[in-house]
Amino acid sequence: MNENIKQQLAKIKEYWNSRSRKQKAIGVGAFTFFVIALSLLVFFTTRTTMAPLYSELSPSEIGAVKENLEGRGIAYEITDGGTGILVPEEAVDTIKVDLAAEGLPQSGTIDYSFFSQNAGFGMTDNEFNVLKLDAMQTELGQLIQGIDGVKKANVMINLPQEQIFVTEEAEQASASVVLNTEPGYEFDEKKIKSLYHLVSKSVPNLPVENIVIMNQNFEYFDLEGSGASFAGDGYAQQMAVKKQIERDIQRQVQSMLGTLMGQNKVAVSVTADVDFTRENREENLVEPVDEENMEGIQISAQRITETFTGDAANAAGGIPQAEDAGDTATTYMEGANGTGDYERNEETINKEVNRIRRQITESPYKIRDLGIQVMVEPPTADDPESLPQENIDDIQQMLGTIIRTSVDKGYNADLTDQALEGKIAVSVQPFNGKITFEEETSSTIPWWVYVIGGVLLLIIGVLVFMMVRRRRVEEEEEFEEELAVETEDILTEIEGSTRRKQLEKMAKEKPEEFAKLLRTWLSEE
Repeated sequence: MNENIKQQLAKIKEYWNSRSRKQKAIGVGAFTFFVIALSLLVFFTTRTTMAPLYSELSPSEIGAVKENLEGRGIAYEITDGGTGILVPEEAVDTIKVDLAAEGLPQSGTIDYSFFSQNAGFGMTDNEFNVLKLDAMQTELGQLIQGIDGVKKANVMINLPQEQIFVTEEAEQASASVVLNTEPGYEFDEKKIKSLYHLVSKSVPNLPVENIVIMNQNFEYFDLEGSGASFAGDGYAQQMAVKKQIERDIQRQVQSMLGTLMGQNKVAVSVTADVDFTRENREENLVEPVDEENMEGIQISAQRITETFTGDAANAAGGIPQAEDAGDTATTYMEGANGTGDYERNEETINKEVNRIRRQITESPYKIRDLGIQVMVEPPTADDPESLPQENIDDIQQMLGTIIRTSVDKGYNADLTDQALEGKIAVSVQPFNGKITFEEETSSTIPWWVYVIGGVLLLIIGVLVFMMVRRRRVEEEEEFEEELAVETEDILTEIEGSTRRKQLEKMAKEKPEEFAKLLRTWLSEE
């Protein structure tokens, strides 16, 4: 066995010494790279991937979970300034179940299970009421926390004191809810209404009017129709219509400019002035049928023509009527003699015009004025000059078109280009308040691991190919050397036998010349 090892080592040493300096350097470098790459591959494929177990916990809760994990011998990492903890990814679900069975993390709130664990005969009514109220607030907060878009909910309930005497009207409770919502999440009216009804039905004698809901940014979620009213029109409804108009235009501009510049490169704000006047009027109009000549249509006509020609023989006159004593009538006088012509033309035309009666009801919600403010981040955030002025002019032109087509025609008549510029504001500056979201840890193997593995396989294949090829070359060289030696021996034998025959023939045929040749060889030696 030792002899075989010594022989192998000797062969390896002989092979190594037979290599050139360049070949030795290449071999050492390839072997070193192979070892380093293999070590990195093993390290990254066998290391433990950590995943979040809990986040946004208090330091006391993190301490309790940390102590439990240390007792189990489980590796962990504290993150997010002591509010989060990471554990091996493959054990996240198992650890959560085990900790939940032990009542961890202890959130410091009281739920209804507290009564079954700690209720006793020594608890007073006041203590019981306090615990019951705290448990009610905790359970209601957990219910709200299960709604999409809500990360955490804090509920404060104010219950009325029980009266000794029975009254006709029961006192009402009140509630305040503060929601920690996810960034950018929009609550529609349906979800807001569901929140109000959930809180109202969870607490006795709690009407919707006594509930206040807001988020961490002090934005109130008001229930539709609960606002004040002015002059018979719902103020909340008017504000909702105004907000809806602004939101629609804002989304339109955001979508258009976001496609041009990038969705995270544009911020749009829209302010609208809406006319809520509702008008009912009646119009009685008379218009000519022929508007060019201002004439109506002819429906009837009467034309009378009279002519008279007279002379002295046919003078008009007569004998006066006898006058009685009691007759007070007008007497007739005898006409005078003479000649004359008489002519009368009379024309009566009846025309009809268009009589229009209109009952007009003009609906409200006309946009009287509109302002659009746009903030654009340049392609290079720190260099405002990276956004050409031509692009800014195009943005202003597009916004001007939107304003002209959105404002009501009755108010659009006096909208000049100079007035339009005052309604548009385009600001180019970097965005320092972008909302960033933490990327979730991926359990898949990174792509660069596959790249390193492929490179290693390629290097191994090249080395094997070079070794096999070198081995073949060496075998061919050894074969050629052996063949050359055998050929030379054969040629030597052939050449020797040929010379012998020639000398024998020369000695027989020309003995004198053969003798001279021998003397020459002897003298040379």
